[in-house]
Amino acid sequence: MTSPHWKRFAGFCLCLTLSHPAWSAGGIEIPGYAPAMGVERSYRVQKATETNISFWFDKPGASAMTMRGAFRQRMTVLSRDEDGMRVRWSLSADLPEGIAGLADSYQMNPLYRNSLTAYGTAALELETDLNGNPRDLSGVDQIVAHMRAMAANGPGGVPVTGESGVYDIIAKIEANPLQIVVALVPEAQLLATGQSYQAETMEIGQASATSRDEDYGGVNVPVTSTWTLESTDATAHTATLSLSEEADAAAFSQSQQPAIAKLMNGFAERAKNLTADQLASLKRASKIRGVELVVSLDDGSTLEASEIVTVEAGGTTLRTYTHILREDMPASLPLPAVLTAKDLQTPDLHIAPLPSSKAGPGIMDELSIPPAPPKASQTVAPDNDGPKAIAPVSLEVKSAKVVSAPTSFGSELDIMLTPESAAKFQDFTQAAVGEITQVLINDKVVIEPRILTPITGGHIVISEPDSKLLQDMAEQLNLPEAKILVRLRP
Repeated sequence: MTSPHWKRFAGFCLCLTLSHPAWSAGGIEIPGYAPAMGVERSYRVQKATETNISFWFDKPGASAMTMRGAFRQRMTVLSRDEDGMRVRWSLSADLPEGIAGLADSYQMNPLYRNSLTAYGTAALELETDLNGNPRDLSGVDQIVAHMRAMAANGPGGVPVTGESGVYDIIAKIEANPLQIVVALVPEAQLLATGQSYQAETMEIGQASATSRDEDYGGVNVPVTSTWTLESTDATAHTATLSLSEEADAAAFSQSQQPAIAKLMNGFAERAKNLTADQLASLKRASKIRGVELVVSLDDGSTLEASEIVTVEAGGTTLRTYTHILREDMPASLPLPAVLTAKDLQTPDLHIAPLPSSKAGPGIMDELSIPPAPPKASQTVAPDNDGPKAIAPVSLEVKSAKVVSAPTSFGSELDIMLTPESAAKFQDFTQAAVGEITQVLINDKVVIEPRILTPITGGHIVISEPDSKLLQDMAEQLNLPEAKILVRLRP
C-alpha cells in the first residue's frame, strides 16, 4: 500500500482499535469501518435521471426526459494497512435478473456498456482511505492509451476530430485520474459516505450539522450538511442514518451564471419575451442532496444507500436517483417510483454499441503492479546515498481552514498555497513521483505521503480525527509569513 497523498479524497492517517456496537445512555455506537479482506461483495445498483427544460417550450412537460439503469457490480477489499485499502471493483453493464420493466426502458445500460468499451476495462483497482473513499487508481496509463487508440481509429476507422470533445475528456482524466472512478463506479463514493474509520456515538433523532466549501468553476460554494441517526434495528444489527445537504443559494447561483447565460443564448428568441420576474428567476440556482444509509453495527460497512440530488438552474431541473443494496442483505429503504415502474416513458435514443474488437491489452493484467518509475524528465540525479537529490521547498500559505471531510464524519485542514508556491509545489511533486515525502509545520512532521502523480492546483489537504489539532495548525498557518516545508523523507 502507498501512503496518502494530497488530493481532495485524502484519507485519515490514523487507525483506531475498533469496538463492538453498544447501546448506552450516551447514545448508540456505530463501529469503525472494518471490512473483511478477500471477500467479494455483490451490489444491486439502480439509477435514474429526470431532466425537465419545459420552461423553454410553450407546451409544459414537452421536454421532460427520464432515463434509468440497473446494474450488478462486485467489490473486494484486497488489502488494508494503517494508511488505507486496496479495493477491486468488477463492473458489468448487463441487466440483473428480476428487474421490473422492459429491457429497452433501461437506456443507461447500453450507454454504460459503451463507457466500459471506451475505457477498455471491466474492472478498476483503487486505493482508498480508511473510509473507502477512492484516492488513486491503478492502470491509468493503459486506460488513457486505450482511449487515444479508440479515438485514433474512430467509427469505421475514421479518426475522431478535436471538436468531438473526446480529447478534452482524455485531458481531464490525465489531470485527475479519479474522473474515471466518477464515470465508472460512483457507487464507491456513495457507500463511503456512510462509513467512518473510527467509531461514532450518535443519539437517535439528534441532528449534527457541519459545513464545508465546494469549488464550482472557481467559485467557493458553502455547503451545509446535517447528519441524523434515524433508527436502529436490533435484530438486523443495523443503524439507519440520513444526510441532508444544501448549497448556499447565493454562491451556487453565482457559480452557475456562465451555464445559465449559455442556455439563454440557445433560446435567444424566447428569452427576449421573458418578463423581468422570469429573468430574475432564471438567474437563481439551487442544489440539494438527500441520502439515507443503512450501516452495519458489526463492521461499520454501508449495506444500503439511497440518494436523490436535485439541481435547479436557468429554468431547468435535473434530478438524479441512486439506490445501492448489498445482495446478501434485505432491502429496508423505500425506492422512488422511477426506479421500480414497469412502464416508463423514455426517449428513443437508438444507442449503437461501440466496436470492441480493438480493445487492446487487458487492463486487468496490469493491475496490482506498483506505480511505474518516473519518466526521465521527472527525475533528478541520485546522490551518493541512493535516493533522489531533490531539494526541499518552502511554501507560502494563502489560506488555511478546517472543513468537514466531504464524504465522512471527520474533518480536514484545507491549505491553499500562493500562486508562486503552487508552481514550486507542482515542480517538486513532479520530480518526486514515487518517493515518500514529509510535510513540516513549525519544524514538526505532520504527514508523510508518497507522491503518485504531480500535484497541481496548490491545495494540500490534511485529514486528522482531532479537529482541535487541525484548528491549531490552521491558526499557525494563517499567521503573517506562515510557511510549510516539504522535503523527501530522510
